[in-house]
This record gives sequence, C-alpha cells and structure tokens, in this order.
Amino acid sequence: MATTAEVLRSVPLFEGMTDRAVEAIAGLAEEVEFPAGSEMTREGYPGESFIVILAGRATVDVDGRRVRELSGGDYLGEISLIDGGPRTATVTATESVQALIVPRVGFDRLMDEHPAVRLEVLTSLTQRIRQQAPALSD
Repeated sequence: MATTAEVLRSVPLFEGMTDRAVEAIAGLAEEVEFPAGSEMTREGYPGESFIVILAGRATVDVDGRRVRELSGGDYLGEISLIDGGPRTATVTATESVQALIVPRVGFDRLMDEHPAVRLEVLTSLTQRIRQQAPALSD
C-alpha cells in the first residue's frame, strides 16, 4: 500500500512540491471512512479540508444535479484548502469511502511556518489555472 506522502504526491496540487513539503503535508493528513450514504461535503458550507479518495465511490451534485462520480485517486477541496470558501458541490459516498483528509487549519499553520510550502502551493495552483484557461473561455 502507498504511503500518505506517495498518495499526496499523485495529486496535481502537490506533484511539483519538494519531498520535504509533501512529507510535512502528509504529517497533517488523517485517514477517515465515510459510510455509504454520508455527505463528504455539502454545497454552500465552508470548506475546511482537502480530501483524497483512497477507495470507494462518491457522487458530486451541484444545485441538486449529478455532475460526476469520484473513485479511488480522485480528490476534492483544493480551492477550499487555500481560501476556506464555500463548497461548490455536495459530495456523497455511494459506497464506503476510505479517504485522506488534510484539515485547512493545520495546512494554514504549515504555510505560515514554512513559506516555501505556500509558494509551492501558489505555483501549483497557478499552473492548474493556466491549464484550465482554454476550457474557461469556451
């Protein structure tokens, strides 16, 4: 089984970070289980964590409409991890979901203590925005 750091390294938000930064973030992560039928996030509620699905399946609904399904390796909450803004979707476990949770409070503290992590996160987010820019203008 992959280590927490290896799982986080597979997430685009963290893939360009140094090993030290990813290890620091891994130290914040907690493995949790969401039972089938439970809400992992709720649209409009504050985003207080970043979630990486290790196993299981979940659905994503926006304004009550199904927009996609998630499974092992998928992740959610990267924007909320940074700004704590409201969730843009409700994510519901359709079967038991094993996940890694990185809490925003600990992540904020980590970025304050290690400015290099903040810079790496901003750089990674900027790269993701650039990659999505053509899709945003369609």
